[in-house]
Amino acid sequence: MGEMGESFEGIRTIVCDLDGVLYVDSAGVAGAGNALRTLVADGYALLFVTNNATKTPSMVAEHIADRTGFQASVDHIVTSSQATAHYLKNQGLDNCFVVGEVGLRQTLSDAGLTLVDDWTAAETVVTGLDRDLTYRRIADATLAVRGGATFVATNLDPTYPTPAGLQPGGGAVAAMVEAAAEVAPVTCGKPYGPMRELIAQRRLPGGALVVGDRMDTDIAMAVAEGWFGALVLSGATGADSAPAETAALMVLDSIAALPDRLRKRGVLSSAI
Repeated sequence: MGEMGESFEGIRTIVCDLDGVLYVDSAGVAGAGNALRTLVADGYALLFVTNNATKTPSMVAEHIADRTGFQASVDHIVTSSQATAHYLKNQGLDNCFVVGEVGLRQTLSDAGLTLVDDWTAAETVVTGLDRDLTYRRIADATLAVRGGATFVATNLDPTYPTPAGLQPGGGAVAAMVEAAAEVAPVTCGKPYGPMRELIAQRRLPGGALVVGDRMDTDIAMAVAEGWFGALVLSGATGADSAPAETAALMVLDSIAALPDRLRKRGVLSSAI
């Protein structure tokens, strides 16, 4: 992970998680929109990077705008569904049996991948969060993987934050197939390679700061890439389980505090 004391001024791109950072389900995090606008005004490039596979990039942009008032460009959004499509195309895999919602299905289809609902025709089983999940769908996915289909998970997030508390996430869906099929998936979202490859294609040269609410995905990706991290306590991680700050990791109540923390470090980005 980066050394803030020496090279914090090199940060040009802020890689921002969504669920638990900008909003919690349908409720925006207080001050998130103003924080994003301030960061842009201070010269930082923003990438919005999410493990949530339920939405297409255009749906994500609309979700951000509705909940924060910030207008994010679709070109600045990277989802685990896109990372999965990127991986499948690179590996020459197709004929995807999907356990997931419309956003995942649409993203794979838009990438030119074929979707199948007959598990016997599946070359690949792809899992993501599915809030209409049925036993039959999990059973068919299991049969496909046991029959030799490649098992690919968009993400392994065990939970996702809601106003009522943490609920099962895409990782919980993948865990069911893994337990029944006795095969571990290839994982494409944060902090794994396919997602990091897409971010590398879109971020500006120079340093990056990852803002997220999970140590095991967001901050783990920052560590893997040698970037800086900002852990926010507005989502999956609470104050009781947050680590102490380090030279390369700040801990914030929410993203609303980020612009001031960056300014107090005495450095603004030179990115335009």
